[in-house]
Amino acid sequence: MGERSWLNGAMHAGFFLLLAASAARVAARHELTDRLTVAALAVAAILAVFYGAGVVLWRRLGRALPVWLGLVLGVTVALVLLAPSFAWCAVPLYFLCLRLLPAPAVLAAAAVLTAAVIAGQLRIAEVAEPSLVLAPIGIAAMITAVFWALQHEILRRQRLIDDLVAARDSLAASQLRAGALEERARLAREIHDTLAQGLSSISMLLQAADRSWGTDRSRALAAQAAAVADENLAEARRFVHDLSPARLDGRGLADALRDLCADTERRTGLRTVFREAGEAAATGEAAAAALLRVAQGALANAVEHADASEAVVTLSHLGDAVSLDVRDDGRGFDPVGTARGRGFGLPGMRERLARVGGTLAVESQPGAGTALAATVPLGATVAPNGTAPLGEES
Repeated sequence: MGERSWLNGAMHAGFFLLLAASAARVAARHELTDRLTVAALAVAAILAVFYGAGVVLWRRLGRALPVWLGLVLGVTVALVLLAPSFAWCAVPLYFLCLRLLPAPAVLAAAAVLTAAVIAGQLRIAEVAEPSLVLAPIGIAAMITAVFWALQHEILRRQRLIDDLVAARDSLAASQLRAGALEERARLAREIHDTLAQGLSSISMLLQAADRSWGTDRSRALAAQAAAVADENLAEARRFVHDLSPARLDGRGLADALRDLCADTERRTGLRTVFREAGEAAATGEAAAAALLRVAQGALANAVEHADASEAVVTLSHLGDAVSLDVRDDGRGFDPVGTARGRGFGLPGMRERLARVGGTLAVESQPGAGTALAATVPLGATVAPNGTAPLGEES
């Protein structure tokens, strides 16, 4: 809009300058008492007023601008025929025609203006020369060609800008959808690994308490159920804000896993052993949270699905990576045949590990227990949309 206003202003200023220069030339070269000279200057003044009124009312005229331009062209043709010195005023009018009129009307207007200039030049020329005809035609042709080329380039660039804006909006919408899906997947993982497992533990504890109701054991089981409920309430508040698990507050991954194993054994009766191998190194908050959640899910599966009597959790420090192995002696399953039917657990583990560049391997067969091995590189950070960790190659 700014460029178009600037161009319109330049054309209007050029018209008035050429009109003034032509009027000064006529006044200097002819007697002011001559009737044709007076008539030409009067028509030039009328044209200036009429043209100026159109400039002032430019925005209000709107669709009526071509009508105004047609009247300006008519007065200009009459002025050029009356005094050929005003032929230069046709140049800015060429541009106005190209801006305001459709292609057929532009050709017609250009032909009329060119014919008027040629007629005016021939009327005052002492000798009819080819240049008097060819020069106006050449000027009109060059102006038209250059302007149309510029207009075509402007339209091409505008289409390119429109395509870029559309692509940007589409990319923004895609990123918004991807972010929403990623957040939905994150909440699903957290709900499965915390609330769902916690509710399952509460249910088992309350069922056990009901079977021994009225005894000290039932009160102890009810107290454990209440503790699990409080813990899961705290976890729910944390994962809503995408915070690390509460077990990792101010503690290392090994201590958090050791505490998890002790709680699992105390609440479920599953004998749970924790082991650590290798020289401990800083695991990183993101990797530690992912591995802790994997251990929670694996132990929950051992209790709820595998009917295991023992589970062994091993944390191994491998120099440039850390590995977590969870083995149980439960009923096992067919990883290939039942992969689609085991709920959100294993896919959720893989997605969680993928966000920090980790991998998950599962070994199991019916009647032979299950072994999960999760490996995460040291220094891993959370990457968006489940891609490799930031700063790592996938």
